[in-house]
Amino acid sequence: MGICISAASSGNEHDEEGKPHGVKERAKQRLVKPGHNKGVVPLGKRTNFGYARNFKDKYELGKLLGHGQFGYTYEAMEIFTGANVAVKRIEKKKMLLPISIEDVRREVKILQALSGHENIVQFYAAFEDDDYVYIAMELCEGGELLDCILAKKDGRYSEKDAAKLVRQMLNVVARCHLNGIVHRDLKPENFLFKSRGEDSSLKATDFGLSDYIRPGKRFRDVVGSAYYVAPEVLRRKSGPESDVWSIGVITYILLCGRRPFWDKTEAGIFNEVLKKKPDFRAKPWPSISSSAKDFVRKLLAKDPHTRLTASQALSHPWVREGGNASEIPLDISVLSNMREFVKYSRLKQLAFRALASTLDSGELANLRDQFDAIDIDKSGTITFEEIRQALAKDQPWAVKESRALEILQALL
Repeated sequence: MGICISAASSGNEHDEEGKPHGVKERAKQRLVKPGHNKGVVPLGKRTNFGYARNFKDKYELGKLLGHGQFGYTYEAMEIFTGANVAVKRIEKKKMLLPISIEDVRREVKILQALSGHENIVQFYAAFEDDDYVYIAMELCEGGELLDCILAKKDGRYSEKDAAKLVRQMLNVVARCHLNGIVHRDLKPENFLFKSRGEDSSLKATDFGLSDYIRPGKRFRDVVGSAYYVAPEVLRRKSGPESDVWSIGVITYILLCGRRPFWDKTEAGIFNEVLKKKPDFRAKPWPSISSSAKDFVRKLLAKDPHTRLTASQALSHPWVREGGNASEIPLDISVLSNMREFVKYSRLKQLAFRALASTLDSGELANLRDQFDAIDIDKSGTITFEEIRQALAKDQPWAVKESRALEILQALL
């Protein structure tokens, strides 16, 4: 799906007993009207991150490569050497809350800590100026994981090929966990090949949702992308095990070309993740080795305590170097299914982007009027109390305060 389902995250949204404690804290946060209080300088613009301020002396930005929830990534050229790099540019004026500042600092620290691993995008430097934070990284020009599989010239694709890719992804997860880091957004789009060469290494990218593991504590925020999110994430009691689940979902897709959990709606997908078991009966699964199926089942165990760790998974006979993954080409339906999956994902991404750009001035004015109707004190922000009052007046659909808290939490 490629759509982030993140609520505003914080490294402190978990407790030792797994009890909810973030609702009141979230209720204190405000929904800010875009463009309001233009005279007030956003927190990000007032923050000195301590990064070098000579970005424009060292790099020249080129074409846009992509964008996510938190920034835009460009190809750039190092002026002195002429080398091409990737640069993630994050706008300071969009950093309205302290948590936004914390997220950027954490992402840079995590990239620094993980840099040097052959399957993780290399971090070069962080810069800032009055308007932006810049993160200079290794440029991966080989393309996304699934695209490269589909682009293979001979069309041959086997379990052994899939196992090699999964092994590299698990190496990333093992390295993260060894360093006390959980990625929290592992999906095919976040794995890129370094080059277009046949033996190019696979690189993990986008650590914007990553966080530090705290022994005895669980994450209570729901982050990630719908198809790849683990059951415990939806139950708001997640830890590093959720990364392994995501690799299990990717492995399932690599072996059959379909998602293990699917529905037309996000809520339906979540219900499938929580209650349903992956299907190993439909074509091509009868022709897939029992070892491969055993591996996927152990990564997609609903209970995180019985799920394999990344290190244990790397020792499984199917995925390990020189293991028993078959070299016989997979059924032709696998690549056909995968091609449809990629097309569907791209179409959905384009649809969301198109929808975001189709609001005309009248529709925007209508949204602004609705915002103003809720913003009783005309402060340009909406507090929990204002949302509670608005929902209470919405006859005949008035809701109780406890339900209002849930609605606000879903908005954040």
